[in-house]
Amino acid sequence: MEVKIGVQHSPREIVLESGQSAEEVERQVTEALAGKAQLLSLADDRGRKVLVPADRLAYVEIGEPTVRKVGFGAM
Repeated sequence: MEVKIGVQHSPREIVLESGQSAEEVERQVTEALAGKAQLLSLADDRGRKVLVPADRLAYVEIGEPTVRKVGFGAM
């Protein structure tokens, strides 16, 4: 699952590939925005954790990973 996180006052977004389901990520984001958690904590496929303060979240985009095409053929 590809997750993009926008952080306030930061020109770049955080992009990670997570093994969690979309519902699981959405639940964690909702809890962080509701004030139940002070940090949004997500783990990526490589075992690294990304921690973002809940009050600095600008947006979170949850979607399927894009498959990168290789080659020069038009498909």
